[in-house]
Amino acid sequence: MNKVAYTLITFLFIGTLSAQGLQEFPISEQWLAKITSLAPTAPRVKADVKKIMVFSQHTGFDHWTTPHNNEMLKILATKSGAFQITIAKDIASFDKRNLKQFDAVILNNSNPAGPKRDLFWDLLKKNSNLDDRRIAELAAQYERNLMDYVSKGGGLMILHGAITVQNNSKEFSKMVGGSFDYHPKQQEMHLKEVNPDHPMVRAFKGKGLTHVDEPYFFNNAYSDYNFRPLLYIEADKLEGLRKEVSDNTIYVSWIKRHGKGRVFYTSPSHNAQSMDNPELLQFFLDGMQYVTGDLKCDDSPIKIN
Repeated sequence: MNKVAYTLITFLFIGTLSAQGLQEFPISEQWLAKITSLAPTAPRVKADVKKIMVFSQHTGFDHWTTPHNNEMLKILATKSGAFQITIAKDIASFDKRNLKQFDAVILNNSNPAGPKRDLFWDLLKKNSNLDDRRIAELAAQYERNLMDYVSKGGGLMILHGAITVQNNSKEFSKMVGGSFDYHPKQQEMHLKEVNPDHPMVRAFKGKGLTHVDEPYFFNNAYSDYNFRPLLYIEADKLEGLRKEVSDNTIYVSWIKRHGKGRVFYTSPSHNAQSMDNPELLQFFLDGMQYVTGDLKCDDSPIKIN
């Protein structure tokens, strides 16, 4: 390969990388030590230790930061002393008896594949010899188990792409506050607080968060605004929109009640580099305390139909 060709390929590679995302990197002792040093030293609210199941399985897009998220959550739990973390990947984790062991569930970039957008179906199809009729029955049961778990008082925290877990389910969309529609290319963006005085965004000190991520857009139940928004981005500041937007304000994080339970969604969580922001780590910890019921705050919806 001549020098000109090599330079051109290198330029194209670097240009594509900068346009589409940040460089992946492995989990190392140095990285773990850095996140530990940046993590909050104590929870906002002193309470009994809560048990959280982190479900980190996918069948669709493989977010490289998923294992980093697992380690980050374990660090937050250990350093704060507020939680016990169990990492789960088996579909049977959504059995009713298993869910009862936990105060909250975190869905960690649990993306399904294909047009069904049904993670439970995908995992049963992949890991069992059941016929499609029985798979459909069991997938529906696991979805119901999770929804019943939350409605009866459990917590649910959803990281980034995990909002697609049951993306075509209207009931699930209502529970979590919306469904994934699409995202433009990764880019630097400024997330702003909807209300800087809200306890859930106290970490950002009124300055919001600037980082590189995928700007998510939502549909289905999102248009009901049946949640308390926390962070937003402005559509006219983004590149690569595929559709016209009627509202320039795009909410990318919110909290809401579902029955007796609590739901926290946060779109930021695509690149592990975002965890270099101690404010974001505090935001995650506050979200964990919200879904377990320890951090009390206004979670009333902004629009009531």
